[in-house]
Amino acid sequence: MGTVERETGLRSATKHTTMRQVRTIRYREIASDLRSRLAAGEYAAGRLLPSEATLSAEYSASRVTIRKALEALRDEGLVGSRQGFGWFVAGDAVRQPLAHLATIESQLEAEGKRSERRILDFGEVEAPPEARTVLGVDRALMVHRVNLADGEPFARVTVWCPLDLAAGLTRDQLAERSFYDLLPVALGGATQTIGADAADADDAALLAIPAGSPVLVCTRTTRDRSDRAVLHARYVFPGHRTDFVVDLSRPESSIGPSGLHLLG
Repeated sequence: MGTVERETGLRSATKHTTMRQVRTIRYREIASDLRSRLAAGEYAAGRLLPSEATLSAEYSASRVTIRKALEALRDEGLVGSRQGFGWFVAGDAVRQPLAHLATIESQLEAEGKRSERRILDFGEVEAPPEARTVLGVDRALMVHRVNLADGEPFARVTVWCPLDLAAGLTRDQLAERSFYDLLPVALGGATQTIGADAADADDAALLAIPAGSPVLVCTRTTRDRSDRAVLHARYVFPGHRTDFVVDLSRPESSIGPSGLHLLG
């Protein structure tokens, strides 16, 4: 090999080495900046981060470099990712036990999180078909709200209650306390069904998640001690922010979860 070829080869190797070093330094710089933003509370636990495309434009870096920076933060336990959501700030999911009747607020408080209710709609309505069938009434008090955990949207909730039980209840009362605290009856128990769905545009806007991303939909019918249905509710939870936990008290003859119902 001649002198010119050797010099050309050396320059090419040096150029590629320098480019690799620049890329390495760049993703570390981006990871460091994002780490600082997380520490400053710019994004709360459970909050979705901007998309890779948005961060790529913000940092004037390739999506490969952005992904490498995010993966570094994931290795540190600071962020997570899930199919359909993208990247989000790591935080403990709210664990909701199914072994006893409890409110969202009590479960959040048990996890050390601050709970808040925002009433979106309140009033007497024609009961939708499912609530009409379950409650046995044509009209009901309807409360539509968003529940927040540490200031971040955690659940979209709609509750229907027979008018004779809801008489006198106000919007302000239901912003501060649950139906469980306010109903003039002793509660006996509830039936709860949980399924998977995709967030529609309304839920995406209320829960600050992408439209079409996974959500858990919980339908609960609460009964009093005489077995009368007194509440019918529908909850929508972002799939990355909640776990439903079933405690099995003793081994069963089947290894399948109790209450399993196959659709179709």
